[in-house]
Amino acid sequence: MTIRIDHLVTSGTFSLDGGTWDVDNNVWIVGDDSEAIVIDAAHDAAAIEDALGGRTLRAIVCTHAHNDHIDAAPALAAATGAPVLLHHDDLPLWKQTYPEQIPDGELTDGSTLTVAGTTLTVLHTPGHAPGAVCLYAPELSSVFTGDTLFQGGPGATGRSFSHFPTIIDSIRDRLLGLPPETVVRTGHGDTTTIGAEAPQLAEWIQRGH
Repeated sequence: MTIRIDHLVTSGTFSLDGGTWDVDNNVWIVGDDSEAIVIDAAHDAAAIEDALGGRTLRAIVCTHAHNDHIDAAPALAAATGAPVLLHHDDLPLWKQTYPEQIPDGELTDGSTLTVAGTTLTVLHTPGHAPGAVCLYAPELSSVFTGDTLFQGGPGATGRSFSHFPTIIDSIRDRLLGLPPETVVRTGHGDTTTIGAEAPQLAEWIQRGH
């Protein structure tokens, strides 16, 4: 069966440092007709489960633990039996939303997830959050960047647990070396490519230190 990438946009709120904002989030479903993984279970577990269409959910991958990226994860896990996976360095953020529970497994730099015969490699890309990760799927010419890289530049670093020089290092060291045609599938907003972002990112890198 042919692997595909399904895209769902869900709406809710993001809260941190005493503020709350309305947000639309990208939810990415990678798989074939029989199995899939979900990247960033945001806001609406029922809508995500419906988009799965009865497929076996192998994992719920959290690119980071800001509440808008994880607020549907436990409910989706309960409905499907899939494990919730998060990088250990984002546990402090996770516990702001779920103080009484922890994810089911850890994402580590260089580890891999396989779904429908396709491998996704975990790239630890701290900066927007300490445990932020991207998932690189060369067979799909795609990298799922969460809030590390958007169309137009790096993710925000103006709040707790974030650091601008660190996100710039992550983008320079982990993402800019990917093939320029690699599609950047972001946590919010439109997709882009590594090649399209490279010229502007060079300016950000110059500013980053």
